[in-house]
Amino acid sequence: MKKPSAELLELARRALERAGARRAMAERAAQHLVQAEAQGLPTHGMSRVPFYCAMLKNGRADGNAKPTLRTERGAVCLIDNCDALPYEACAWAVDETVVRARRNGIGFAGITHSGHVGVLGIHLLPVGQAGMVGFAFTNSPAAIPAWGGRKALFGTDPVAAVFPRADADPLVIDLALTTVIRGKIMLAAQRGERIPEGWALDREGKPTTDPKEAIEHGSMFPIGGLKGAMLALMFELICSALTGAAIGPEADSFFSEQGNRPRVGQAFLAVDPGALAGQARYFERVEAVVTAMQADPEVRLPGARRFAAAQRAATEGLEVPDDLLKRIEALAAG
Repeated sequence: MKKPSAELLELARRALERAGARRAMAERAAQHLVQAEAQGLPTHGMSRVPFYCAMLKNGRADGNAKPTLRTERGAVCLIDNCDALPYEACAWAVDETVVRARRNGIGFAGITHSGHVGVLGIHLLPVGQAGMVGFAFTNSPAAIPAWGGRKALFGTDPVAAVFPRADADPLVIDLALTTVIRGKIMLAAQRGERIPEGWALDREGKPTTDPKEAIEHGSMFPIGGLKGAMLALMFELICSALTGAAIGPEADSFFSEQGNRPRVGQAFLAVDPGALAGQARYFERVEAVVTAMQADPEVRLPGARRFAAAQRAATEGLEVPDDLLKRIEALAAG
């Protein structure tokens, strides 16, 4: 059923508030989920509302918590999310990176005691709107083994970047470090289907086509094999060692309503081109790359499909499955 974004935003906010989230926490989370839905990312959109409500009700997230500034020095700061749904903390961290980059040329904000953070590329849009280059990292519950290992250790550890353009939508690069998202493997298990080799590993660290084995006992296959596993190690350390947050094996699955408070970490970085080659030269060089890319008619600019989907959603509304909509309506009604 298609619904206007404003109606879905109100439903999501009310559902999260009913589950125990403070008004500001519920509002920030709802805004992000509706924006993800509008960008054509339903796995990180309205489908997350029931999960977040369950996490609040079961104590996996603290609905009364408010993020606090833990430490700061010059271009860097650390924000303690205090086990809340982390959307307020992320907005604050992004604002801090922009302010500090204007002052110092570069700004870095870490977040600790955090949780599932949604779509990193969406968080970075204000950095691009400020005319700055942005990067975002997060770690997550264990999903990828160290190279040569058998047991899941690193998270899917998504990474994103935004590169603003002078007179066009920014380039938004957003990816996880697994060959496919876990949701595709879960869907195959529900349907009783096999999965292609190269998607997942079994309990012995060997490739498997059994989705149930992959989910219950195995792990995800990293993109690029060894290189992907090394990137996972890098991002795990950026998000845990620099912020003091939990590592992958210390956080229970984001897909489970029961479990501990994940307490993973995020890191946001903003760079002011004016402090380097200068704004004019930066924009000229970006357009040189874009022009070269678009010389091949088959090339699609990263982020273009998301912006096009959001534009359609603004006029046509958002299509949400009836069963999911009913669940959210029930949660919003208490």
